[in-house]
Amino acid sequence: MTDYRSHRFRSADGRLDLFARDYPGTDSAARPLLLIHALTRNSADFEPLIDWLGGRYRLVVPDVRGRGLSDRDPEPAHYNPAVYAEDMFALMDDLGIDSAGLIGTSMGGLIAMAMAAMDRGRSRDLPPRVGPVIMNDVGAHLEPDALARIASYVGKSPAFADWDEAAAGCRAVNGPVFPDFTDADWMEFARRTCRDTADGVAYDYDPAIAVPFEAGNESGNGEVDLWPVWRAMDGLPVLVVRGVMSDLLSAATVAEMDRTHEGPFASVDVPLRGHTPLLNEPAARKAIETFLTEHYPV
Repeated sequence: MTDYRSHRFRSADGRLDLFARDYPGTDSAARPLLLIHALTRNSADFEPLIDWLGGRYRLVVPDVRGRGLSDRDPEPAHYNPAVYAEDMFALMDDLGIDSAGLIGTSMGGLIAMAMAAMDRGRSRDLPPRVGPVIMNDVGAHLEPDALARIASYVGKSPAFADWDEAAAGCRAVNGPVFPDFTDADWMEFARRTCRDTADGVAYDYDPAIAVPFEAGNESGNGEVDLWPVWRAMDGLPVLVVRGVMSDLLSAATVAEMDRTHEGPFASVDVPLRGHTPLLNEPAARKAIETFLTEHYPV
């Protein structure tokens, strides 16, 4: 796998020490792609993409606060997409990146939407900081039953006795998402998602990330109106990747996003995937390759 440079930076609020992987392109002027992981994942989640996209692009892959090698936040209320988005801009500033294309998986896609909204709120005299956006199995409407399902397990798993048990635990939660996974696939998934601790193998995130997630789910039955944020993405090229079996993002929502978006829009359904695809599936790769070639060429 392509080597990365470890990068430490301060959070936008100056309170936390955060981490990112920085995979340089073969050309020092390679265009940057900021890859933002899902709620319970970390920067390792994008490892299946690195050898494919790396080299052509500079890939910047953060551990969002509370995950991986980034500090845990003592204030759980700060675990929300608006705060995460500010951190992503802080990362770009620290690396001297003026603008970047975005790839966001689930929560990462919501962060991308928040970044686009914040970018639009800046002075029109300033150049845009957000380029083309690839949203992985997330959109302007999130199905409440899926949010309730996610809330039922986030932050609630005790440490596993060993890596075999961790792989089995990952399969128990995500089995319907990846019905064709082998035992080896589940072990690789576990290695990207968990870490060794003094108590055993644990998911590599702060359990407190569940606090604001559960609060929002309970107060609004999972209903969040993201359509105004989606409209802030008008003008940006957008690709939506959807697992054909996804319970979070419906085909109807993708169609409405297409209908209402003022700008280039493309979508693809990935066979044999629920929420969320890994983005290394053939259908996802083909769509991403076509999208980047047209809207973010190297």
